[in-house]
Amino acid sequence: MKFILTQEILLELKQICGEPFVFTDDETCRNYGHDETEDYNFPPSVVLKPANALEISKIMVVANKYKIPVVPIGGRTGLSGGALSIFNGIGLSTERLNKIIEIDEQNLQITTEPAVITQILQDAVLEKGLFYPVDPSSRGSCFIGGNVAENAGGARAVKYGVTKDYVLNLEVVLPNGEIIWTGANTLKNSTGYNLTQLMVGSEGTLGIITKIVLKLLPKNNFNVLMLVPFYKSEEACMAVSEIFKAGIIPSALEFMERDAIDWTIKYIDNVNIDIKPEIQAHLLIEVDGNYPEILFQEAEKIMMVLEKYQIDDVLFADTEEQKNALWKMRRAVGEAVKSNSIYKEEDTVVPRYELPILLKGVKTIGKKYGFESVCYGHAGDGNLHINIVKGNMTDSNWKTEVPKGIKEIFELTVSLKGTLSGEHGIGYVQKEFMHIAFNKVQLELMRGIKQLFDPNNVLNPGKILPDNI
Repeated sequence: MKFILTQEILLELKQICGEPFVFTDDETCRNYGHDETEDYNFPPSVVLKPANALEISKIMVVANKYKIPVVPIGGRTGLSGGALSIFNGIGLSTERLNKIIEIDEQNLQITTEPAVITQILQDAVLEKGLFYPVDPSSRGSCFIGGNVAENAGGARAVKYGVTKDYVLNLEVVLPNGEIIWTGANTLKNSTGYNLTQLMVGSEGTLGIITKIVLKLLPKNNFNVLMLVPFYKSEEACMAVSEIFKAGIIPSALEFMERDAIDWTIKYIDNVNIDIKPEIQAHLLIEVDGNYPEILFQEAEKIMMVLEKYQIDDVLFADTEEQKNALWKMRRAVGEAVKSNSIYKEEDTVVPRYELPILLKGVKTIGKKYGFESVCYGHAGDGNLHINIVKGNMTDSNWKTEVPKGIKEIFELTVSLKGTLSGEHGIGYVQKEFMHIAFNKVQLELMRGIKQLFDPNNVLNPGKILPDNI
């Protein structure tokens, strides 16, 4: 399904976007041909930078006319290859749709365009005493539109939920060029099928998001953050569900294996943590609220749970500087792993009580197929990021043995009543494993939805659904 760009089509696209926003040079196309998924690069034939929904609508009309693949491209921070132009065609960057339209302080809502960087949005509402809690590790560079397309989570999802829990309404350009709003700006909506939630997490395969209405919360004024060293990784995982069973809902509960912290400390500056050689893992635990005395009581209750396990001295972050340093370390783990070795990152999620079994299984499977892994993630959600590192593996084993191991990891995950991805999406790299999580009937339903929205299969083709059911 490779696409050949003709001068006739190029002229039509320039008339829509304006010549300064149409790019066919190799450097630009290669730059927009990758995200953060391994070392993949699939350059589009042409990169377009439309200014608004109307221009995107006209582009989609042209795409359907000539059967041109169109791939929506946001901040290019994705980890599943959702923004890769695997069939060339049009790479449609949303980067010019980068305005916060309105912060509604009366109704605690924000209306934004998709290319606003997530942290900029968070900071803007924070100035109004409001809080948008979804904070993926790439929040300093990812677009809010990409967060919606992937149903992003992040560290604070354990208490506050993921992107889908905050999206009220979306303006979307459909594959045929029609522009619709999917819902209403209300907290409750039981009116017909939920098109809004269908779009959330659809990875740019059903429509292109051009405006987003999000729910906000009042901000909390205080938090307590602690870093807990464990002598056994599995005990760190066991402690997670016990904290919840004790009646505490942390605002964040993060798991990091020893290698994850060691590599990250070497990768970033100004984080100095002494770790005994016997320590295997850490939990980073945060509680937040508006009453410090209650937070300290919760911290004490957490300590009572942790004392059942083999732990070392707990580090309580006393200052904002210390807290920021610990969060900087946690958010940099992925980049640190990437800087050490070629790697593949899996984004498994299981019910949190099953986390110790998943971690043990990952290590057993790694030994079977000869690869090492560095694991970390949002333990409070049961969301384990498994970084399979190439290290000293031969190219042949990397290509043949690792996929077998990944398949077994996914089979184990599903057997534990989990699924393939908690927040990174399926995209290009995981689609052939979808049959592990879904049977033929379920996959046919998904394929039918795609066919209904996009009969010509022009919008982000080759993503999510396996080539063969």
